[in-house]
Amino acid sequence: MAKLTITTFLSLDGIMQAPGGPAEDTSGGFAHGGWLVPYVDQQFGEFIIGVFSRPTAFLLGRGTYEIFAAWWPTHNTPGDPVATALNNLPKYVASRSLEQVTWAGSTLIRDVGADVIRLKQELAGELQVHGSPGLAQTLFKADLVDEINLLTFPVILGGGKRLFEAGVLPSAFELAQSHATGKGLVISTYRRVGRPTYGSVGWEIGGHHMH
Repeated sequence: MAKLTITTFLSLDGIMQAPGGPAEDTSGGFAHGGWLVPYVDQQFGEFIIGVFSRPTAFLLGRGTYEIFAAWWPTHNTPGDPVATALNNLPKYVASRSLEQVTWAGSTLIRDVGADVIRLKQELAGELQVHGSPGLAQTLFKADLVDEINLLTFPVILGGGKRLFEAGVLPSAFELAQSHATGKGLVISTYRRVGRPTYGSVGWEIGGHHMH
């Protein structure tokens, strides 16, 4: 049984679109591509290398697959753990519009719910999702996400593709680890623990009950 993890770069206002470069994804008129670049440092790099050292396979949405497939096969630098993982491990691409996938090791899946349940049962280790906002929302709605690596950058973008939209299944998580880098990036890992629980807040301030 594999656990499904999502690793996402997120602005303070919840935007995950085109973090790595100006031309990465301009859909919807997005003009802020490359917004994470000023915050990249050694701590960021070490965390990403750690993430890419763990997967058994990748699960990608169509847009992220096309971005990755256009870059990584021609940048397969020996000793680069990210390139090595992406080019050599199995990649499952969730798309109803693509007719074929040509990147070595790639397989199309059409029914995210049924196919991802099957993959989680058949695989061991870690099935990783990177980017892929539409796929991520589908996975949250289907209650298939076990862990989230959330990298929150100190920037507000004002609009773009989001990780969370209305309709996401209410879920509770526990904080497994969190640390801030020297450039103000907060890297946190959350593990799903089930449904949220609810109550009423009450506390004492200076002997007075506040409710």
